[in-house]
Amino acid sequence: IGRTGQITPNAVLEPVRVAGSLVQRATLHNEDNCIRKDIRIGDDVIVRKAGDVIPEVVSSIKERRTGNEIPFKMITVCPKCGSPLVRKPNEAAYYCMNEECDSKKIEKLIHFASREAMNIDGLGDKIIEQFYNLGFVTCIEDIYHVDIHEKEIMDIEGFGKKSMDKLLEAIENSKANSLEKLLFGLGIKGIGAKMADTLAYHFGSMDALLNANYVQLTSIKDVGDTIASSLAAFKRNERNLEMIAHLKELGLNMDYLKVRDTGDNPFRDKTVVITGTLTLMTRKQIKDYLTSQGANVTGSVSKKTDLVIVGENPGSKYTKAVDLGISIMNESAFKGASGL
Repeated sequence: IGRTGQITPNAVLEPVRVAGSLVQRATLHNEDNCIRKDIRIGDDVIVRKAGDVIPEVVSSIKERRTGNEIPFKMITVCPKCGSPLVRKPNEAAYYCMNEECDSKKIEKLIHFASREAMNIDGLGDKIIEQFYNLGFVTCIEDIYHVDIHEKEIMDIEGFGKKSMDKLLEAIENSKANSLEKLLFGLGIKGIGAKMADTLAYHFGSMDALLNANYVQLTSIKDVGDTIASSLAAFKRNERNLEMIAHLKELGLNMDYLKVRDTGDNPFRDKTVVITGTLTLMTRKQIKDYLTSQGANVTGSVSKKTDLVIVGENPGSKYTKAVDLGISIMNESAFKGASGL
């Protein structure tokens, strides 16, 4: 159950090593996928990592079936709160529509504290779930009031004074994050890390973003009707506006703090893909640098791609770039062009 209430069927597997890590669960995506591929309980299956990251079931191995396998059947109620599931028009996914569903609330908190969002070290998945069940953290604002439960938390096994001090420090430090981190952490539908950065950069502050109209939003590159509608729905909910006001009072930064180069450079307004093993910096550091230069960094090569930066063993993205005639820059050339 995701933070939006989306219900995703998963395969529970006998442990198998895939692309260097032990995999025990893999996504089945949705009901249509399971039926189309005829994946059944008890099947032997082929598993891969989609995008080299997310384990997924590619297909079942039908010739190994014994006749005891059970055909897939989608559940009809939320396994956590028991609310009827709804399949939205033109979507393959089912959703739990209950805003009070505990699983949805926990997932929203986990997302808010995650590394790509507010990066609150020490507030991992299990800790958040434990704090939620104990009533210490039931909404985002509660994270910034967790100190009032300090004595009770320190009574939890494995959670001593040192752990508590580190957690409180991480929570306090998160208040200084740039706007895009907070915006991504809020979990507004359709606003991923890259879109959050685009919106935060363009509007500069939370107030300006929340006051933007449909025309102002959709005039931005890559912002369409879906994003504009999601933001409109977010603003219509009084609870969300109260939360933003409360977070302001708590001292969370509401402005875009990153410095982006607006002058001429080889990457400005270019759609860039990074592939292969790089030694100059980590892939994330290179992505952050390119974003700071005004580039749009994406994960896949298409006709819209302007440049592909390649390291060692670049793989299929490099091959596709060559086939499409897209400009290719090796790590040495990237170092020279960037001056890093």
